[in-house]
Amino acid sequence: MRLFLWFLAIIALGGCSAVPQSREPDRPGARGASNSAASIRPEAAQCLTELARTGSRYSPLPDRYEGAGCQISNSVRLDRLQGDEDGFALSNLGPVACPLASTFAGWARFGVDRAARQMLGSPLERIETMGSYSCRNVAGTARLSAHARAEAIDIGAFVLADGRRISVIDGWSSRDRDEQAFLRVIHRSACKRFGTVLGPDYNAAHRDHLHVELGSGSFCR
Repeated sequence: MRLFLWFLAIIALGGCSAVPQSREPDRPGARGASNSAASIRPEAAQCLTELARTGSRYSPLPDRYEGAGCQISNSVRLDRLQGDEDGFALSNLGPVACPLASTFAGWARFGVDRAARQMLGSPLERIETMGSYSCRNVAGTARLSAHARAEAIDIGAFVLADGRRISVIDGWSSRDRDEQAFLRVIHRSACKRFGTVLGPDYNAAHRDHLHVELGSGSFCR
């Protein structure tokens, strides 16, 4: 009888394929991954590793193809980014291609949070975005937007720990010289990291946000 019970236990264990999940959700890195490690391409896995090193909290997303060139591939949902001392939140941000997320995390920490501390005397509390992924063309053209590949982010405002909210639409030409200088400094720092950066000086369509996207070029307006 004892031998028979032992045999049944071996069969039950052999059919178990569950992978233990982390019980430490507050640690930086991936949360609630939807793809198994075996299904992630090597280059995608490397990007996720680099993103984790930034101290960001994120959730990997499954690939999705919607036709007409629109797709979400090797992307994540960013929950929180890390500054020099504290983390800060993001609002209204959808899927983001992993390489863009990694670049964005570096800019947010070294370009935005540090500028806020040094120029405005307060750390960053939240970045308010106007979205990332959107299956659409560049306005007024037949060319597919980088948003259609989750390779672009539009940023509308920055909220500081002291309660101040600095929006692009109000602050870009603000009478408050410190806020105006802050926005222009972080715009220039973005130009050093992203392939394309567009702001209020580019055209009326960008009067209320900064557009940052991946790319091998260097288009800064």
